[in-house]
Amino acid sequence: MSAASDTAWRVGTVTEVHPETPSARRIIIDVAEWPGNIAGQHLDVRLTAPDGYSATRSYSIASAGPGTRVDLAVDKLPDGEVSPFLVDDLMVGDMLEIHGPLGGWFVWEPDAAPNVPGDGASATAGAASPRPVQLIGGGSGVVPLVAMIRSHVAAEDTTPFRLLYSVRTPEDVFFPDVLADDAGMPALRVDLIYTRRAPDGWPVTPARITREVVESSVFPASANPRVYLCGSTAFVETVAAWLVDLGHDPRSIRTERFGGTS
Repeated sequence: MSAASDTAWRVGTVTEVHPETPSARRIIIDVAEWPGNIAGQHLDVRLTAPDGYSATRSYSIASAGPGTRVDLAVDKLPDGEVSPFLVDDLMVGDMLEIHGPLGGWFVWEPDAAPNVPGDGASATAGAASPRPVQLIGGGSGVVPLVAMIRSHVAAEDTTPFRLLYSVRTPEDVFFPDVLADDAGMPALRVDLIYTRRAPDGWPVTPARITREVVESSVFPASANPRVYLCGSTAFVETVAAWLVDLGHDPRSIRTERFGGTS
């Protein structure tokens, strides 16, 4: 499957909506002409008012692969133009204008797991020793990383995967059903960092993520991992700087960030 962006606008039908966190909603859309997408890609959603005014926002896709089902998880921003409608008002059966899939940089697929010269990999290493993949997400920034985990699991891929996920409280965890299954998947490890409140009996006191936590939780630079880092701008810039300080090759760190205008 090509990672090239698709410029077509399509109309999809909302088939399911579910609460995801206290401020977010999972939305499943059936798009008849959807070409499929690679884990890590995103799409645009366009809303048009009766007076003709339209607003468009980008959202990461939580699903991957062929088929017509598109899985989103949208976090509501109170001052946003699109996310409040998607979280509070959208109903099953509603139609949505969808543009995508988009993006070819922040993507992962099983066939891309072996070493790839030019992004910090060794040109002489073989496909028998795929580079490990380190995922790092903050809040709703975990959504495209979930697509990568799903793709990894569906392909029964043996590439070592780790996810370091910083989130405020247990109720704020996105896709807990996906992340809770890591114990049954030897190639996947999930590390949760709670910043405000942890579950009862959690062994670590809630606190903001630190350089020391990153160092102790991620693959070491000596393992030459491919890193996918997604979250708020401040989170991404801070963690990326720590990774470089820890010896990670900047060419191997791929970042995606979100602002505050959804």
